[in-house]
Amino acid sequence: MHKKKRRLLPFVPTEDRVRRLEQMASAATALTSSKMEFSNELTYVPSMAPMSANQAKLEEGGMQIHLLTFKVLTKEDKETIELCRNMLKRGECPPLLVVFDSHEGFTVQADAYIKDLTFLTEYTGDVDYLKNRENDGCDSIMTLLSPADPSQKLVICPDKRGNIARFINGINNHTPDGKKKQNVKCVRYDIDGECHVLLVACRDIARGEKLYYDYNGHEYAYPTHHFV
Repeated sequence: MHKKKRRLLPFVPTEDRVRRLEQMASAATALTSSKMEFSNELTYVPSMAPMSANQAKLEEGGMQIHLLTFKVLTKEDKETIELCRNMLKRGECPPLLVVFDSHEGFTVQADAYIKDLTFLTEYTGDVDYLKNRENDGCDSIMTLLSPADPSQKLVICPDKRGNIARFINGINNHTPDGKKKQNVKCVRYDIDGECHVLLVACRDIARGEKLYYDYNGHEYAYPTHHFV
């Protein structure tokens, strides 16, 4: 008996155009308040790491794609990602709402029922070498590439450019309830030879539920003791 393959699912945009505009407006408000420009793609700035540095084949031990039990980026998964990217270009966004919380700051919640394994968004921002950001004040730096040479390690920095992924909160790794809150996983994929970070639902998510993922998916380098 063969085990059924687990495949990525495309997000389902809200049909009501007015509600969809409200969702996008909530993200725009959060970005503006954070003094960020909207970008759904990785950006390469001349003074930072070049695009040529982002080569998935340089990842030490292979890409960290085991976090969601996927062993390879299948043809079907790649088609799903492309479908979602095209929907985003048409203004058809995932059913997510950015809401300000007095304790947690900006948070993201599901504005509709979301199925397990649904692709939600790509983690975007400026790509830079970690060595340039070791004393950086940005609290949302994400690992992109971990090669054998530490000086070539790449990170995504959503301090000036980014998207709704910037506002999805992390769980507290040090409390029993922390893991229970997690409903999203962060996965690094090799897409056409480049590293990309995708955020994917790791269980069914009800409408109104806040999104949380583990900032320490495989490195345990991010301090989360103070997280709610």
